[in-house]
Amino acid sequence: MTAKQPHDGKGPGSIGEDYVVRDPEAFARNMARMLEQIGKAAAAWVEPREKGEVVDSGPLPMSELVTTLSKVSEYWLTDPARAIEAQTTLFAGYMAVWNNSIRRLAGEADLPPIASATGDKRFADAEWQNHPFFDFVKQAYLLTARWADDLVDKTEGLDPHTRQKAAFYVRQISNAISPSNFVVTNPELFRETVACNGENLVRGMKMFAEDMAAGHGTLKLRQADYSSFKVGRDMAVTPGKVVAQNDVCQIIQYAPQTETVFKRPLLIVPPWINKFYILDLNPEKSLIRWLVSQGHTVFVVSWVNPSEKQAGKDWQAYIEEGIVFALDTIEAATAQREVNAVGYCVGGTLLGASLAYLKAGGDERIRSATFLTTQIDFTHAGDLKVFVDEAQLKLIERSMDAKGYLDGSQMATAFNMLRSGDLIWPYFVNNYLKGKEPLPFDLLYWNADSTRMPKANHLFYLRNCYLENKLARGHMEIGGRRLDLSTVDLPIYNLATKDDHIAPARSVYTGSLAFGSQVTFVLTGSGHIAGVVNPPAKHKYQFWTGPSPDIGRSYEDWLLAARETGGSWWPHWQEWLAPQSGAKVKARKPGGRKLKPIEDAPGSYVKVMA
Repeated sequence: MTAKQPHDGKGPGSIGEDYVVRDPEAFARNMARMLEQIGKAAAAWVEPREKGEVVDSGPLPMSELVTTLSKVSEYWLTDPARAIEAQTTLFAGYMAVWNNSIRRLAGEADLPPIASATGDKRFADAEWQNHPFFDFVKQAYLLTARWADDLVDKTEGLDPHTRQKAAFYVRQISNAISPSNFVVTNPELFRETVACNGENLVRGMKMFAEDMAAGHGTLKLRQADYSSFKVGRDMAVTPGKVVAQNDVCQIIQYAPQTETVFKRPLLIVPPWINKFYILDLNPEKSLIRWLVSQGHTVFVVSWVNPSEKQAGKDWQAYIEEGIVFALDTIEAATAQREVNAVGYCVGGTLLGASLAYLKAGGDERIRSATFLTTQIDFTHAGDLKVFVDEAQLKLIERSMDAKGYLDGSQMATAFNMLRSGDLIWPYFVNNYLKGKEPLPFDLLYWNADSTRMPKANHLFYLRNCYLENKLARGHMEIGGRRLDLSTVDLPIYNLATKDDHIAPARSVYTGSLAFGSQVTFVLTGSGHIAGVVNPPAKHKYQFWTGPSPDIGRSYEDWLLAARETGGSWWPHWQEWLAPQSGAKVKARKPGGRKLKPIEDAPGSYVKVMA
């Protein structure tokens, strides 16, 4: 090959002028500036560790990774025949890729490549296919990644949890070492670096140092331009008032938009792992605003972003000082005892537990329940179960001992790792290697606005739900009451999303079987957020309705019998919710006659940053 003639992008040829540094002096200066920024990032990483402010116990402990993958390697390396089989398979694959590359250089066309998966955006640049070097690197990587996946799949003697962990860890490693993540093996990055003499890397490493400092020694990967948004100004702007508060939450009542409203108020219990304003992101996307416009008196629990003060707040506290406190507030503000309740994600799991808890105590003020992407039964809880076993629970507990809470960045990282190919590495490449500032995006601002987890609450959740699945089995106890969901016989609307990586649809469906009443199960398109936050005006996605979940009908059987409808699920829910909501009455002002509003919505608790 020669560097004198540019590669035409249509077949075998030279490296091309696009890959040759034109100004070595400028390039060298920029490499020195880049190294200076890397030094700043290193200092930001080291300083909090030297001071003892940071203990490395993130969502993916290195000890867990090594221990798990050693069990896979032990199976293959302790038997010489198996070891030779694995090595031969990989070597034969490399030889096939090499031979194909040689034949392409000789002018042969239409040779079968090792293709990337449909929708894999990492290899979208034409040079991944057209240039022999980059095509070879891509195919060798894909071959190796699939070989590693296959090793885990064929390892005998692994228990299901260890196999799931091993597959997850291998996927994280494969995503991390993709050639698209490195300048010299990514044609787009290589061309861009040469074209600007490495200025992209100077800008990128400057952002890298800033993000390391912002995370106090842990990389706080920026996914959007956060400066464009402010809670209460650009998002969470539906008019309302905070009408009550305590150490665990604020209760928001939204102002009516209609002259009359349904008699029975609506209470929304969001997750405390994220902030509630995902349901009030902006006026066009706001589920809260839409519900108010349909004539509902809407109340929302806005959870505190906990500090050491809330370390001992367990699930009983979150029920009594959260949900029960909200029910008391609603009764004082509206003079209505009966309430329709909505739970989203882990807020729905808490709501499900509270239904049995309150029933056992004789409190039946909640008269219908809607669950949005909520897990009640954790048998099929997906890859989040990778982070939960006895060893990891002990690590998590130790990491929370000092402060009484789990830092919000750890949960955010865990969620991002579920889709690291979409939520981590594209931003790493764009920010730190291309040197481009991310664009403003309200959803990703919300995603980065993380919350802390109080120690007692979080450990109870991980052990009783993910590890031991006590709620669905009827073994969970809170405040001396055994929670029996089969006693819960009120109307239930249970929504799952088809591509959910946090609350898999199959898991949500299985949870429907725990209740003592028939459940209206609905499946909507897209994932955990976009499937839920899907206003009708957008005319996006679809939803499926079908028979009530039954112990004799699997999720797959339900899908075969379901009927598809285009567009948002919101109107379908409103048709179900309206008969549960009573007659129309005169619209209510926030607080009513008994409660004096404390401050404007969205309140101050939601604005506390982790």
